Amino acid sequence: QVQLVESGGGLVQAGGSLRLSCTASGRIFAINTMGWYRQAPGKQRELVATITSGGTTAYADSVKGRFTISRDNAVNPLYLQMNSLKPEDTAVYYCNAKLISSSIMLNYWGQGTQVTVSS
Repeated sequence: QVQLVESGGGLVQAGGSLRLSCTASGRIFAINTMGWYRQAPGKQRELVATITSGGTTAYADSVKGRFTISRDNAVNPLYLQMNSLKPEDTAVYYCNAKLISSSIMLNYWGQGTQVTVSS
């Protein structure tokens, strides 16, 4: 089991910045990949950025050059630095952890943190 707790969301004007944090507990040694996803009202949850245990990162095209995913050590804490925010970035942001157990990929999610960007 892995528990994830996000923080750092809030209300910001367009062009502003926010930093989200995610702290993991439990079987963190088994985590393979961590990432951030978001879900806007009426839309499906979408990938924002991921980082593997080896440090390889990947980003959605919509956030490349504006968002940066990082972490302090191998897993914890996980951060998402969001710059040049746009109203279309408004969503609930979720921290995700993936680990492999008995050859099965398991997904764990945080409770989500609201990010609202005003125009």
